[in-house]
Amino acid sequence: MKWLILILGILSNASASVLIKVAMSSKEAPIQLSNPLSIIGNLPLVSGIALYGMAFILYALALTYLPLNIAHPILTSGSIALVSSASVLLFGENLSIINVAGIFFIIIGVWALTVN
Repeated sequence: MKWLILILGILSNASASVLIKVAMSSKEAPIQLSNPLSIIGNLPLVSGIALYGMAFILYALALTYLPLNIAHPILTSGSIALVSSASVLLFGENLSIINVAGIFFIIIGVWALTVN
C-alpha cells in the first residue's frame, strides 16, 4: 500500500508538470496576468495545480509509512524520469545522451539509497 501511494504521488506530480506545460503553451487560451479569469478558465492549468495538491497529499501520506530519506528521492527521481519521457513524447523536446545518462544515474543513485 505504501508503494502504491508513492507511485500515485509520482504520477500526480509528473502529470501536473505536463498539464502546466500544456496550459502555458496554449495558443487558444493564453494566460494573461492582466486578466485573472484567464487563469481560472484554463482547464489544463487548474488541473495541473489540483494534481500538485494531490501529489502533496499523497507524498505526506507516504511519509507516514516510509522514511523521508527513501520517499523523497523516489518521488523526485520518478517525477524527473516521467517528465523527461513525457517531454520527448508529447512536446517533441530533445534528450541528449548526457541527459539520458543523468536520468540513469539518478535512478541508480536512488536505488543505492533504498537498498538494504
